[in-house]
Amino acid sequence: MSLWLNSLLYTNLVLAIIVYFYLHRRRKLIGFHLGMNIAMVAGGGLAILTGVILITLYPLHFMEVTVLSVLTGILAGSIFGALFDYQTLLTGYINGLMMGIMAPMVGAAASESMVFIIVLQLFIFIIFIILMVFSKSTT
Repeated sequence: MSLWLNSLLYTNLVLAIIVYFYLHRRRKLIGFHLGMNIAMVAGGGLAILTGVILITLYPLHFMEVTVLSVLTGILAGSIFGALFDYQTLLTGYINGLMMGIMAPMVGAAASESMVFIIVLQLFIFIIFIILMVFSKSTT
């Protein structure tokens, strides 16, 4: 189980990098509102996935998992928000911070449920795909 969860962490990192480079090419075509949603989904989604997976891997290390998930959320939200403008960067930063703080609590409440992790991973993956699809049609 540990190897599988570690591979999910790396899969999320690779997915975020792919989405970032895809959106980087289209950043001039993406409107302000979609940019805010992208920054919030990236920061919040990666923070909550990281926190839930890490609290499942290391169940009694709340402080370390919280710090790592907060840093992941802040970094992802800021990087994706920086594609657009400073206000979007700030929105991604704050959303990543808040989701990173909440993620270990959600993961601990899920009590190591693999079904919860799979469904959460699936939702975030689908949301990233939807954002990539809708970034084509906005002006």
